[in-house]
Amino acid sequence: MASTLNTTGRTGPLNGTVVVDLTRALAGPHAAMMLGDLGADVIKVESPKGGDDTRGWGPPFVEPAGAERESTYFLCANRNKRSITLDLKTDDGRHALAEMVAKADVLMENFRTGVLDRLGFSPERLAELNPRLVILSISGFGHDGPEGGRAGYDQIAQGEAGLMSFTGSGPDDVQRVGVPIADLLAGMYGAFGVLAALRQRDRTGTGTVVRTSLLASVVGVHAFQGTKWTVAGEIGEAQGNHHPSICPYGLFPTADGAVQISVGSEGLWHRFCAGFGVDPDTEGMATNPQRVANRSEVIALVSKLFAGYDTTSLLRLLDEIGVPAGKVRNVREVYEWEQTRSQGLLVDVEHATLGPVTLPGPPLRFFRPDGTEVTETRHLAPPVLGADEDLVRAWLKEAV
Repeated sequence: MASTLNTTGRTGPLNGTVVVDLTRALAGPHAAMMLGDLGADVIKVESPKGGDDTRGWGPPFVEPAGAERESTYFLCANRNKRSITLDLKTDDGRHALAEMVAKADVLMENFRTGVLDRLGFSPERLAELNPRLVILSISGFGHDGPEGGRAGYDQIAQGEAGLMSFTGSGPDDVQRVGVPIADLLAGMYGAFGVLAALRQRDRTGTGTVVRTSLLASVVGVHAFQGTKWTVAGEIGEAQGNHHPSICPYGLFPTADGAVQISVGSEGLWHRFCAGFGVDPDTEGMATNPQRVANRSEVIALVSKLFAGYDTTSLLRLLDEIGVPAGKVRNVREVYEWEQTRSQGLLVDVEHATLGPVTLPGPPLRFFRPDGTEVTETRHLAPPVLGADEDLVRAWLKEAV
């Protein structure tokens, strides 16, 4: 579909796919941004009364002279989008949304369950407007069930979905993950579901409603902590910076800092022991199950070995003997690390009021079989509120 929305000539696997983004906060905007990163034309529909909630979340804010302050929180989830304001409680707002839906490929929403229906845009109505439309709906705890429709916020979901119970320094010190991981995972699963539904539409010609939730997204990544309970009947607990099923695997102090190691196989255990002059068949440490059972003794041994090394020297030695290891970087160190830049994880954009800014970039890259990279390098800065009213209105007047 030719579109005036793509005024910069951006490409990507989803080039020409139009996404109407009714979401706010983080889960839905992250899902829409993922599609925008892949080349989709994303129209972010915001309330004229302040826009997305995250425009007011801070500090930190950046306040350019003569312009509205910008929230760094909003900037994290809204690159590669266009912004238009609509009051969906008015006839004009609903009419404009209906026009968008008729021309779009995807609609995303994370209203409380039933809100979009009351506004006149139930799944049935959306399908009438556009039978090919793929709809993504993200909720807090699911759209049905005994607590369906319950409001969801990230930290509450981290607790309710069990994640906090095995995160922290110990069972009496549970903690949340340092980013809104339930929101982010719901966005990722949502985008994944949309891509599958678009593929299905290619075959059937009909759209699908995709549903996920913060609860589902966290339970979906329980991994071994889930099967530890469902199969073995054991409840996982927080164990700080050491793996509950592999030993030694965790964070250990050095003479001037700390280093993380992962001895994830018996072969690695033998390499580790050879490098540090330890008998790999030491009683109680010969196999991983034994080392896990005697975790405190193994941790004490490794800590004693590492105490005589500075971090740089220890990392060099571990690399030489082939044991996976790394240091703990702060955010500044991560973004100044050349490896981060080399992977396309930083993008430079021109913001309407802030000017040139650098943002965290998309985590996917695409290559041809001959090794030529074809990843999109032209990115749009997160939009100021209502920045693209004229552009979107002109697009609505285009013939389908």
